[in-house]
Amino acid sequence: MASPRRNLAQVQAWIGTSHGITDLNQKISFYDQWASDYDQDVGTLDYQAPRLAADCLASAFLSSPQEALLLDVACGTGLVAVELQRLGFCNLHGVEGSKSMLEVAKNRGLYQQLSLCVLGPEPLPAPSDHYDAVTVVGALSDGQIPYSAVPELLRVTKPGGLLCLTTRANSSNLPYKEALEAQLARLEQAGKWNRVLVRTVDQWERATSEQELPPSAGSSPGFIPGAIYLYRKQEAVPAQGTGF
Repeated sequence: MASPRRNLAQVQAWIGTSHGITDLNQKISFYDQWASDYDQDVGTLDYQAPRLAADCLASAFLSSPQEALLLDVACGTGLVAVELQRLGFCNLHGVEGSKSMLEVAKNRGLYQQLSLCVLGPEPLPAPSDHYDAVTVVGALSDGQIPYSAVPELLRVTKPGGLLCLTTRANSSNLPYKEALEAQLARLEQAGKWNRVLVRTVDQWERATSEQELPPSAGSSPGFIPGAIYLYRKQEAVPAQGTGF
């Protein structure tokens, strides 16, 4: 059961207790404790990523969303699923590393399949070339999904399928963001996928401390920026016949 709604200062203080946690097990424990209040708290922070990511994915989708099979990685309580269903995507699978968050997502009733999985130490519980699209919203940062796990996201995506990834651009996450972008570029140079778009968003969510605010005057006061990356997996190359 959720606690009485916290105000912005209380939410900032609570999230502040997680700053500096880079150990994965400790991070999962934090999310286990946060699960019942998560939706209320990120609402207080005006967290925009689920809606923005779903809109970006839908804008590039070439087939009927009703027929597509999607995987929501680090699905949390299911906020991305809410936005995807709004846009007509109704065949959703989710994986999540926190048992408590997974239970909240299950109670939402929006996923046809949910699995406990800690991506990075564990592979995704899915066959190769299985999903029409894969999303990772809000979990690409230190102490969560390592950027080295991106090829595993590609593995389970169908040729021609889409991958929608997000990360924050607050000051403490910038080293991770730079390393993630280098990994994305390497995969594109290797011919694994093609970039569809990269979008920077000034109003990603409210900052949880003054230290997280960017120096740029272009960003909205009180908010940290974030980024959305949309890629399409390279189509399979037909085998060349020998011919005579």
